[in-house]
Amino acid sequence: MNKLTTKNFEVSTQAIKPDYQGTSTEAIQYHYDDGNDFFQLWLDNTMAYTCALWEPGEGYEALETAQIRKLDFHINQAKAKGAKRVLDIGCGWGPLLKRLVEVHGVEKAVGLTLSKAQAELVQSWKNPKIESYWENWADHDPEEPYDAILAIEVLEHVAQVGLSETEKVKAYRHFFERCHQWLKPGSCLSLQTIVYENMRPENFNEFLTTEVFPESDHANLAELVKASQRLFEIVTIRNDRLDYELTCKAWLARLKANRTAAVNLVGSEVVARYEKYLKFCIIGFHTGNINLARIMMRRLDKPCK
Repeated sequence: MNKLTTKNFEVSTQAIKPDYQGTSTEAIQYHYDDGNDFFQLWLDNTMAYTCALWEPGEGYEALETAQIRKLDFHINQAKAKGAKRVLDIGCGWGPLLKRLVEVHGVEKAVGLTLSKAQAELVQSWKNPKIESYWENWADHDPEEPYDAILAIEVLEHVAQVGLSETEKVKAYRHFFERCHQWLKPGSCLSLQTIVYENMRPENFNEFLTTEVFPESDHANLAELVKASQRLFEIVTIRNDRLDYELTCKAWLARLKANRTAAVNLVGSEVVARYEKYLKFCIIGFHTGNINLARIMMRRLDKPCK
């Protein structure tokens, strides 16, 4: 078995079966459980830790506005407004769940996360319209189908680094099959994900796949198209890589502005790791080596065999 070893985490890169569950709980918690207080220092008030949706001319100070715009965009894409039940896969600290029930009239918003800290924060709200589960998406077994599904930057954790293209497609296929099973006929799935663009996966910076997001890898669009065939119709695709460049710049500026407090919380080594990772991402999105895709899919109710 090949292994990439970091100071705190050992990452398996062994090829695995197509019905595996993606990134492990331990790998997710290695990054996302660095502490809610730490992330609050440099994320905006929504606690959205995914690419924002910017308007031309907006600066770092508009981060929260851009994040809310992103949430509304995906809710509209998934046709979730006023729905009875909506699933948010990879719900994070719950900004989308809160937006669904407080602004868009959703009766029940269900969130899944592998981060215990995130799940506990959402559960602490004690909102009867929101359910948050510390659960792998592959284990999710709802009693009722959903009217819409949103998956914002969760596909990065579906395929592990080191898998072949064929294995990655099988992993994404498993994800799309589950989404298809969970959705009501005619319903929509709204995705946002980082994808490889002008680079080969084997050339992706090893620091990011070992020190920052262990066991995680990006897709390319062709893999997602192939994996979703005969399950979903792709309705729209947006290329918003420059939005992620600006989002990472805004996060980095906020982290630097609160660096002393951040070091007091998690230590200088962790803060330096986050600064390095954000700088790498800024370069990747600026050059077009990696991209940010926003995809809306509609469930095929009678998929051919």
